[in-house]
Amino acid sequence: MTTETPEKRYQAEVKQADIDHHTPTAGAMTGHIVANLVVLADKLQQMKWYVKGINANELKGSFKGLLKQAYQQRDALGTALIDENLITPTIRKEFAEYAMLTENGQNKYQSAEWLINDLVHDYNTQNLFVTRAIKLAKKEDRPVLTQHLTTLLGSDNHNIAMLQALLGKTPREGLDEDED
Repeated sequence: MTTETPEKRYQAEVKQADIDHHTPTAGAMTGHIVANLVVLADKLQQMKWYVKGINANELKGSFKGLLKQAYQQRDALGTALIDENLITPTIRKEFAEYAMLTENGQNKYQSAEWLINDLVHDYNTQNLFVTRAIKLAKKEDRPVLTQHLTTLLGSDNHNIAMLQALLGKTPREGLDEDED
């Protein structure tokens, strides 16, 4: 049992997190993903409450399922980080600092098509961090973390394909062209 105070332990954690984020590690990259999942869940909640249009009831059900998935993924990744003796973000300040997804109160007034397109791009952005975290986890010989991240990548890809289909698009349409 440690004799350090909670304040000193947290300060050491903040210092280590800062080091990890400046020299990317699998743990730091996965921390970004956890923070992104928090923002994603908030956005999905907003969408579920406010989506309008002829397919609103169907979309509310889809958003509810994606919201549940985001909560489960956040919990699983946070637990995997702790199991690996790594740091996971746990407070709003950390989520705001590490998340690369953004939210906006005015989005609730956007069209259903706009909301779906925004989600597609959020999952695509999330995958930039997931693929980087997978590479780092493999390099650091963290097979369990690699497995969690690979499962997340598969779920994100499935969600992108499902949402793109709602927009009448192929899974990567309008996403890969951005790289050219």
